[in-house]
Amino acid sequence: MSRIGLRPIELPKNVTVTVENNHVKVKGPKGELEQAISNLLTVEVEESEIKVARSDNNRHSRSQHGLARTLIANMVHGVSQGHQKALEIHGVGYRAQAMGKNLQLNLGYSHPIMVEPPAGVEFEIQPDDKKKVTTILVRGINKAEVGQVAADIRKARKPDPYKGKGVRYQGEVVRLRQGKRATK
Repeated sequence: MSRIGLRPIELPKNVTVTVENNHVKVKGPKGELEQAISNLLTVEVEESEIKVARSDNNRHSRSQHGLARTLIANMVHGVSQGHQKALEIHGVGYRAQAMGKNLQLNLGYSHPIMVEPPAGVEFEIQPDDKKKVTTILVRGINKAEVGQVAADIRKARKPDPYKGKGVRYQGEVVRLRQGKRATK
C-alpha cells in the first residue's frame, strides 16, 4: 500500500488543476506545467485538494501511485512557490558571473565555462566576502529541470577530496582525505 500515494495534495487558492485523459495541467502565478499520468491511475480534483487513486492492486499500478502523487505535488509547489537549489563555489580564483541570462564559471580551467539555462530556469549569484564563498541559486518551476541544471553545474568541477576546492551543494559535507606523509 502506498502511503505517499494515499495522502491528498492541498491546493493553494491561486492554483488551478485540470485533468483530461490522464494528462494533468497545473496553472499558477509562476507559470504552467503539464504531466502525463499512467492509465492505471485516476486523478480527482476537489475544491481544495487533489487525490490520486489506483484501479487495481497489482505491482505496476502500486509503483506508479506514489510517483504520480509526488509529480503532481511538485508541480503544484512549483507553480505556486517555485523550486530552488543552492550551490557554493570554494577555491581561490574560482568565481561565477552573470552574463545576461547565462552563467560564466571560472573554475581553474584554461577557459571559462558558459552555462545556458533552459526555459523557465534562472540564476542568481550571491558573493560572500567573509567566507570567500560564492553562492549560485538555481530557480525555476520544474523541480526536475532545476535539479538537472544544478547537477550539471556541480559536474563542471566536483569538490576535490584533498583540498575541498570545487562546486558543491549548499550544506554538502566534503570529507577531506589525508595527503602524503613523510616517513621518519
